[in-house]
Amino acid sequence: MVKIERPGGDPLRNIGPFFHDEPDPEKSLYWFQFNTSKRSITLNLESADGREILKKLVTRADVMVETFPPGHLEQMGLGYGTLRELNPRLILTSITPFGQTGPYQDFKGSDIIAQAMGGLMYLAGFPEDPPLRIYGSQAYYSASVQAAVGTMIALYARELSGEGQQVDVSLQEAVLIAQETAMQHYDMKKELRKRRDRPPVVPGMGGYLCKDGFVFSYVIAGAGAGWDVIIDWMESEGMAGDLRDPKWDEIWGLVSDLRALVALANDPPSFMARLEEFAHIDSIYAAFLASHTKAEIYDAAAERRLMIVPLQTVQDLVESPQLAALGYFVDVEHPELGATIKYPGAPYEIHETPWRIHRRPPIIGEHNFEIYEKELGFARGELAILKQEGAI
Repeated sequence: MVKIERPGGDPLRNIGPFFHDEPDPEKSLYWFQFNTSKRSITLNLESADGREILKKLVTRADVMVETFPPGHLEQMGLGYGTLRELNPRLILTSITPFGQTGPYQDFKGSDIIAQAMGGLMYLAGFPEDPPLRIYGSQAYYSASVQAAVGTMIALYARELSGEGQQVDVSLQEAVLIAQETAMQHYDMKKELRKRRDRPPVVPGMGGYLCKDGFVFSYVIAGAGAGWDVIIDWMESEGMAGDLRDPKWDEIWGLVSDLRALVALANDPPSFMARLEEFAHIDSIYAAFLASHTKAEIYDAAAERRLMIVPLQTVQDLVESPQLAALGYFVDVEHPELGATIKYPGAPYEIHETPWRIHRRPPIIGEHNFEIYEKELGFARGELAILKQEGAI
C-alpha cells in the first residue's frame, strides 16, 4: 500500500498528540495510528509532471482511494474515465461528505457535520441538553469501514468480469446506517426517536459508581442470573436492606418476566406508578456496588453468572489479560525515535493467513527512491529535477 503525500507531508501529520509532546510531522501519534504498513511517496498533483507520475502509478494499481471533492480529479484530467483507459481493472474508491451526485455533492464536510447530517447526533446525549457529537471521528471510521467493504465487493466483481469500477462512499450515508432502527421507527410510526437519559427502567440496569470507577449492570430477565442471586450476595455482606421483605415479591416477579417488563415500558402510566419502588431498590443496589472496586464486582459477578462488567479505561484495556491472551496489542519499533510503541492490532484472527503490521508508519517520502527509481524506472537525475520543480 502506497500513501501519496503532498511535498512536505500529509496535513494529518500535524494533528496531535505527539510523541513526547514534541510537535513534529514525524511524531504525530494520530498519524501513526492510521498509517502502519504503508509506504510513503511525495507527489504534487497540482503540477503537470505530478499528474503524469500518478498515471504511471495507476497502471500498476489494483485500487486507488481518494477523498477529493467531486469533480476535482476530472478538473485535473484524472477522472475515472481517464484512469480506466490506463488500467481497465482499476477500482477507484471515492470518499466524500455527501457523495458524487445530488444537491449536496459540492458541500464541504467534516466528522461533526457528517454526524449531524447523518442524524446520529440527534440521538446522542441527554434530552435536556443539545445533541452531542460522539467521541472520536466516528463518521470517518464508519465511512472507512463502508469504503473497505465496497472496495472488496468491487474486487470480487472484478474477478468475475475482469473490469474495475468506481466505489462512491458518502459519510452521510455511512452514518445513517449506524442508527439501527430509528429510520424504520419513523417510517412505520411517523415518530422521531428521542434522546434519553439513563432510562428509569428496572433497577439493576445501567452504569453504577464503584470505588475506582464505574461498572455497567445488565440484570434483566433472560440475561444471566437474576435478583435472587444479587440479594443473596448483598445479604452475605449485610447490605441487602429490606429487599427480602415480602412486599417486594411482586417486583421480583415482574423483573423476572421479560414480556411483562416490555409491556410495562410501553404503558407510561403504569410505569410511572412503579418509579418510587424501583428507585428504592436501585438506591440499595447502588450503595452496595459503591462499596466495592471494579475488579471485586466483576469477579464476584462472574462467579454468580451475573452480567455486571467494569467500564474500562484505556489503562484497563492495555492491562487486560483477555487482550493479552489474544495478542491484540502489537509492539512496533521506531528506530528513528529510539522507542517501541504499542499499537492496537486487528479485531479478528485469520488462522491460515494471519494479519500483521509489516512496518512502522513511514516518514515523509521515505519510499520515493524505492518506488520512483526501482519500480517506475526514473533516473536519479530526473528525480532531482522533479524535486527541484516541486513535483515530488
